[in-house]
Amino acid sequence: QVQLVESGGGLVQAGGSLKLSCAASGSIFSINAMGWYRQAPGKQRELVAAITSGGTTNYADSVKGRFIISRDNAKNTVYLQMNSLKPEDTAVYYCNAEVKRRPYERLTYNYWGQGTQVTVSS
Repeated sequence: QVQLVESGGGLVQAGGSLKLSCAASGSIFSINAMGWYRQAPGKQRELVAAITSGGTTNYADSVKGRFIISRDNAKNTVYLQMNSLKPEDTAVYYCNAEVKRRPYERLTYNYWGQGTQVTVSS
């Protein structure tokens, strides 16, 4: 099995910054894409940012220029630096990883973290 453990959420004033971390552990041979999603009350879960093992990134339009995703492949960890936070960024943030568990397997498995609350006050 694979576990994703997130940390770094909390309460911050508008204009402030937070950094989220997500560490993957368990039966991991390699990790393809890693990403951050968020879900606000009454809304669907949406992609915030994603990063491939080679470092290619993708951002939601709403966070471009404010959030930065990065990863440490040696530590199986992905980060999300969130700057210039707005009240509309308030949500539960989830980490996601596409994991290859064995070198001889073609299949990859999708795993989710438990979520971390980010609240931005106005």
